[in-house]
Amino acid sequence: MRRPRHKTGIILAALGALWASAVCADLPASRQSELLHLLDQDCGSCHGLTRRGGLGPALTQEALAGKPAVTLREVILHGRPGTPMPPWESFMSAQEADWLVQVLIQGKTGAR
Repeated sequence: MRRPRHKTGIILAALGALWASAVCADLPASRQSELLHLLDQDCGSCHGLTRRGGLGPALTQEALAGKPAVTLREVILHGRPGTPMPPWESFMSAQEADWLVQVLIQGKTGAR
């Protein structure tokens, strides 16, 4: 007898929503604004001001669909050796990187 399959996508989405609300809970609005500015200006200089790509790949909701949030956080914090992607861990905490990942995954616009 076969076991029923669970809708893992629904479960992962629900866990992601819980995680996102926990991540944002302790991040002051002023820091969120600073991070959005960094996303627009610093990340935008390589990934494009509309996040559709440039020197770096696109950071649109569609381009990031299916990519694990933890992997995206690690790339933000530690960069990608051998590429122009620098590490940002000296500018933000893991919690702040998690918050940025959620902004990107949800397709939110920046501070512009």
